[in-house]
Amino acid sequence: MAPRGRKRKADAAADGETEKPEKLAQGGDGGVGEARVVIEHCRSRVYARHAEAVSQALRLARPELPVLLNPTKPRRSSFEVTLQRPDGSRAELWSGIKKGPPRKLKFPEPGQVVEELKKQLA
Repeated sequence: MAPRGRKRKADAAADGETEKPEKLAQGGDGGVGEARVVIEHCRSRVYARHAEAVSQALRLARPELPVLLNPTKPRRSSFEVTLQRPDGSRAELWSGIKKGPPRKLKFPEPGQVVEELKKQLA
């Protein structure tokens, strides 16, 4: 029995997935030589709403600092805020992965993340 072409679709999907990390490695979102804040969050509405609130607070506090939401595929039930420095090092501003239940413990107050960012940049 002849194959139905599934193999070609899988190859095309794999090619599409490899383009995003290359784009990020080249600095397509935020530049290579500058600090940036990355927010990784699960794709549910609740996580997205909290991520947007945190990103707005960070943009108001530091408008020159780019904030990226989910530059790669997020982990399940994740909510993390990370500062990536120009030298390649990372500083975790918030991680809600091991927090909860209840789910509300997974999400920080936006002001709390801004204070942690100020500490890390000082």
